[in-house]
Amino acid sequence: MGKRESFRSVLIFGGAGFIGSNWAHRLLESTEAKIHVFDNLSRSGSRHNLAHLQKLAGKSGRLQITIGDTRDQAMVMRAARHATEIYQFAAQVAVTTSVIDPRLDFEVNAGGTFNVLEAARQSGNRPFVLFTSTNKVYGDFVSHNVHECGKRYVSSASEGTDESQPLDFHSPYGCSKGAADQYMRDYARIYGLPTVVFRMSCIAGPRQFGNEDQGWVAHFLYSALLRKTLTIYGTGRQVRDVLAVQDLLNGFELAWANRDKTAGNVYNMGGGKSNTVSLLELLDEVECRTRVRPECEFVPARPGDQLIYVSNHAAFTRDTGWRPALTVSDVLDSIHAWYRANREVFVSHKVASIPVPVQLESALRAA
Repeated sequence: MGKRESFRSVLIFGGAGFIGSNWAHRLLESTEAKIHVFDNLSRSGSRHNLAHLQKLAGKSGRLQITIGDTRDQAMVMRAARHATEIYQFAAQVAVTTSVIDPRLDFEVNAGGTFNVLEAARQSGNRPFVLFTSTNKVYGDFVSHNVHECGKRYVSSASEGTDESQPLDFHSPYGCSKGAADQYMRDYARIYGLPTVVFRMSCIAGPRQFGNEDQGWVAHFLYSALLRKTLTIYGTGRQVRDVLAVQDLLNGFELAWANRDKTAGNVYNMGGGKSNTVSLLELLDEVECRTRVRPECEFVPARPGDQLIYVSNHAAFTRDTGWRPALTVSDVLDSIHAWYRANREVFVSHKVASIPVPVQLESALRAA
């Protein structure tokens, strides 16, 4: 392979977030790619993650930072001009926020992703584009035979949900991510862009600043460690499959490496049936590690909440050979270890307003 063909210029929208910063870290450590992080720094912990990436990159010149918003079409166009790969992780991530402000949700998730696609198309480089969608595009599964069994719900759909499940949006968030998901698919068909969509279940791991609306595995653990009360919507028997962010990164690598097969496809991505856990079961796991059981307030279930969602990742496994390697227990251990190494961030209770290091401030002004 020639030097021109092997050169990688990777643009990560949402690159200071949980998944984006982990992906940038992996690429900086294991490849020679140039990394361009594009983020509006609106999420809790994003400045902390960005400072970590800058320290990791050092004086290599491989890390570029743009502070911007995907709703700004001109900024997105400029950022994408020379990219050979684009990862669209920038999003409004909470169902609750989408219900309160559906216009914001639409403009960020659908409009922002459309801007990313147009920038990729108009760049003329035909970059590889990967978009992280959500299991919320499948609705609440009321048709499945679901019943209680101990501390969890069980279903007749034992192999989990595959890509043949009909789309059934049950919230503005599901609508906006689903619309973006379909635009990705169609740009592959109409314009020949090598796009890939991951419809993801619960992703968890280090550098995740989980809260009530997103990142519930980390949120449960942090609530125990910080002695905070948890709000449980419904009975707590709701079941999800958990995928370690490290395994997700392996999926990104394989999607790109096998782009001759993956381009134009949509894949369900999650830990699968061997990595399922209910909210009540996770509370037990957290208590085993911390010797603290968070105080819980049980309130009515939220509309559209899936009682069970388990990913069937057979299609992606078939095309790439990928399989999850880490268990739910491994995931909790990795989050716990990261928390201990970064405890000062949480003790301050000011994750969203962590001061930017002086050297990073200079980089931001120059971006």
